[in-house]
This record gives sequence, C-alpha cells and structure tokens, in this order.
Amino acid sequence: MSLRAKDFNEIFDAVIAKYHVIDDVDQLFQNQYEKGSLAHLLYRKCWIDTVQWHYEDIIRLPEIDPIEALALKRKIDASNQDRTDMVEYVDSYFLKKYEEIVPKSTAKINSESPAWAIDRLSILALKIYHMNEEIVRESASVSHQKACQIKLNILLEQRVDLSIAIDDLIADIKNGDKYMKVYKQMKMYNDDELNPMLYQKK
Repeated sequence: MSLRAKDFNEIFDAVIAKYHVIDDVDQLFQNQYEKGSLAHLLYRKCWIDTVQWHYEDIIRLPEIDPIEALALKRKIDASNQDRTDMVEYVDSYFLKKYEEIVPKSTAKINSESPAWAIDRLSILALKIYHMNEEIVRESASVSHQKACQIKLNILLEQRVDLSIAIDDLIADIKNGDKYMKVYKQMKMYNDDELNPMLYQKK
C-alpha cells in the first residue's frame, strides 16, 4: 500500500506524542514499523528530528555548563548527520520504487526531492506540537496564547499546502511527468578529509 502525505503526518504526530510520554532525550528508541518499509524510515527520521529539537532547547539554557554545552553541540552535529543520512535513505526508497518509470520527454525535475519535502513536513509537525503546547500552557498570558494561536493556524495551513505539494510531486514522478535526480549532501564540516580545521591537525 502506498503512503500519502496524510499518512506521513500521522506517523510524525505519533512519534512526537510517543517521545513526550517520557520527554527525555536519552530515552530508548523503539520503531514500531517493519524494517525496510517507508513508515519505518519516516518513524526513525522524525524521532531524530524530535530528539534534536530538544537538544536545541537544552543548549540554549543560559546557565548551562560550558563543558556540557560542548558535549551537547557534538550530539547536535551527529544528529544533523543522522538526519541527512535518513533523508537520503528515504530518497533511495523512492528511487527504487519508481526505478522502472520512464519519464516523459516533457518531464521536468523538481526543485527538491520527495524526501527533503517530507523532511520539512516532519519539522512542521514538531512546530505544530510545540506551538499548541504554548497555547494550552497555563502559565502563559492570554496575549501570548492568542499570538501562538495565530501562528498555529498558519502552521496548520502550511502543512495542508505542503502535504498537497508532496502528494502531487510523488504522483508526477509515478506518472513520468517529473523525474528524480538526487544529489548527496556532501557535508564537509563533519569530514576530517574535507574540513581544514580537522585535516590540518593530522
């Protein structure tokens, strides 16, 4: 069964809700979907995003110990690499799924791959969850809650628009109206062969 953006959103919302049951960046990760499935990849992808969201919150604590902050920065760097890797795994899934599709002579390339659009959908789910938290936070002022409600409405509208765009993109690829061409991110700062601050230390 092919998943649609509606299913992606449901997976992301479930991941975020599951994380917040314990609400701890060090909690055990358990994927409920079959390994190799698109749902499995998306569940893992959103879990990485959710943990990193909270890493980013923690590192901004004014009283954080500098040594702890440095260790956390290293975790954020590693998480960013994991996030990129997962996006590429998701794109590999789509490349494999549609490898036998022959693009039409009029087919065009999209500005971003399906997985990078889905990546934005995962981040949107996190923004929606945490913006809603601000709306229902009892210690927040009424003006703060109202301002957050306006922002939430925009985020929800954005999710509808992005979901439609993703479904349209995948349908266009399936129909041969668009074709996939995936470029690896080739991040340089994590590579000790490409980052001069690292290879000069050798």
